This record gives sequence, C-alpha cells and structure tokens, in this order.
Amino acid sequence: MKKDTVITEFAPLIEDTTIDPRIKKAELKSDPASRLDTQIMKFTPMNDASIPFRDLTTIATKKESLAKIIEKLDVETSLRYERTIEDTYCNVYSFDYCYFSKVYLPTVWWTDDALEKVLDGEDVEAIFEGTVDHIYSSAIHDWFLKWGASFGWKRMATINEIQETVNTHGGIGIICAKRKIIGLSGHIVPVVPETDVHKAYRENGVVVFPLQSQAGKLNHKYFTDVKNDWWNDDLYSSYVLYYHD
Repeated sequence: MKKDTVITEFAPLIEDTTIDPRIKKAELKSDPASRLDTQIMKFTPMNDASIPFRDLTTIATKKESLAKIIEKLDVETSLRYERTIEDTYCNVYSFDYCYFSKVYLPTVWWTDDALEKVLDGEDVEAIFEGTVDHIYSSAIHDWFLKWGASFGWKRMATINEIQETVNTHGGIGIICAKRKIIGLSGHIVPVVPETDVHKAYRENGVVVFPLQSQAGKLNHKYFTDVKNDWWNDDLYSSYVLYYHD
C-alpha cells in the first residue's frame, strides 16, 4: 500500500460528548455459522457458551475474565481472525473482545436512511445490507467521535492514561486509527490490562507502548512492540483513544 508524507496527528476532529437518547445499537442476532473455526459470518455475534463473558463483580474479576476472553478467542490460531489475501480482521477481533466484555462496539452500523428513521423515533430492525451494513476501522474512528459518548465510551488523552485506566478499573481500552486514503483500511486494537507476565513499556514511569491484543497482518494475544507505535504510522491521518468501564 502506498504511503504519503502527511504526519499522523492525535485526532483533530471535534468529539461530540452529547449523549443522544434517540440512538440505539445496530446489532444483528447471533448466527450459528459465526464461530471461531470458520471464516464466514464475521459480522454477527458468536453464540459460543465456551467463551466467557467479563465478570463485572470486582476489578479483580474484570481483569481475570478479560484474560480468559483473550485466551479463549485465541486470536493467533482461530480461523475467524486469520488474514486473507484481501483482508485482515482487526475490527472483527475488537468487536468480539468488546462483545464478550459486555461493551458495545459496532461491527455493523445504520445506513444513512435507517439512521434518520432511528433518530426520528421509528422502530427500525437491523437487517444486514438493508438497514445496516459493515463498518470498518476508519469509519469506527469517526463513529467514536460522533456516537461513542452515547454508548458509554470516554475519550482518553494519552497512551499512558488509557493503559493506567485499563489497569486500574479493568475496563476496555481501544486505539483506533483512520487511513488517509479513503477506502483503505485503518486499524483498531484493544489495550488490555497488564498481567504478571505481559507488561506495557514505560520510560521514566510513563507508558510509551501499551499492552495490546490484536488481529491484523500479524495476530497477537499480547504484544508490546517498542519499535512500533503503529498509530503514528504515516498511513493514518489521525487516531483516537477510548475507554469503557
């Protein structure tokens, strides 16, 4: 993919922090074909009783259950997240991680016509390629800025802030970057709680490279690459950091 010379910036777009009570989730029903061992039906939630949901009882149980979700999704070997010639699946993995964490992140979103009806108070059913369609990482970047606050997402200012907040509260952190070239894929990655084994990288006590879990060109349950602040790559026009309890 071609790169240009514009430097990536922390998203200059204005965040809409107004909670809009009219908006609702664009959410499809689970499909039996949506599984870890297939490459189909990636845009619907998995109904797999063996995958745990986040235990919200205490901060400790939140963090322990997030680690269990990462292990069970097994991004490094699950066929669901395996890259193809055409695509990588950072958005699918991020959606699954959030879904089992009991946090809403869209994998489909309302079409323009359907969104207008939703905001007018109409009862709109989510129908794939009818009222909803795929939403990819560059569009999710903009979704966070427009709709994130309405679904409980809070914008973070720094890499250190998002890692420390995830560690302290056992919540969900996301880095999402938008591609400069319209139509090409951005990237979205969960920031996950540190463990006894897996750590973020700090300089002078400040997190510079967070602990992440991703699907993409390379799939990692956990990684902290001190040579790769990927969100600052010149492929991207901007990035956002968001957290959800």
